[in-house]
Amino acid sequence: MAGGILNAIEVSARGLTVQRAKMNVAAENLANAETTQTEEGGPYRRQRVLVKEDKTKATFNSHMENARVRLASTNGRHMSGRSRQVGEKIVLSNTEMDVVQDPESSHRLVHDPSHPQADEDGYVRMPDIEIVNEMVDMMSATRAYEANTVAIASAKQMVKDTMEI
Repeated sequence: MAGGILNAIEVSARGLTVQRAKMNVAAENLANAETTQTEEGGPYRRQRVLVKEDKTKATFNSHMENARVRLASTNGRHMSGRSRQVGEKIVLSNTEMDVVQDPESSHRLVHDPSHPQADEDGYVRMPDIEIVNEMVDMMSATRAYEANTVAIASAKQMVKDTMEI
């Protein structure tokens, strides 16, 4: 039973890591919604988190088949507390998480002749970031984060209840 509980906690811990990265990326997008000039040149481009199964490590089905195996060790990167960089690839057990620039992200032209970055026609290239979309992404990540914390608390309560028997 302990292996199953530990596996459930491990899955939820990976979920916490992914949702935290999604919240951080949404916050960074919101913070840079008005950034017209980046180090790479041009306006800030929206970032997003991509999560996929790393089939070279193991498949979801193989983990389900081996669900009774005890957790050998934890991943030290789960509690690193550092922000993610664009292009950074993070491998969490059999899951890969990438922070990438949104390929559909571009810029919008805003007419503001007084802006220091305005072109000769008075237009400024602004990031194409929709505040409402970023807030929805952040709320979704928050709800998923909360669900994972509840799952961990439930697993802990199951272990506690088992010890009282």
